[in-house]
Amino acid sequence: MANHKSSLKRIRQERARRLHNRYYGKTMRNAVRKLRNTTDKAEAIAMYPGVTKMLDKLAKTHIIHKNKANNLKSKLAIYINKLS
Repeated sequence: MANHKSSLKRIRQERARRLHNRYYGKTMRNAVRKLRNTTDKAEAIAMYPGVTKMLDKLAKTHIIHKNKANNLKSKLAIYINKLS
């Protein structure tokens, strides 16, 4: 257990940050999953800007890596283009 006041505060802050990051990470994964399960091209095209915006924000705040965000955006764009 921590002995210093500052390390106790650090533990509290890390817990809050971890919960925050987990929430947004899960929300992002659900949005990507929902877009991938879409079979209607028009609906997928409508969802794509929102998902890319979410990915960019999470990459900017270092919740996910910027390359992961770019890879996901690329894969989703390829998926949308393959829809008929």
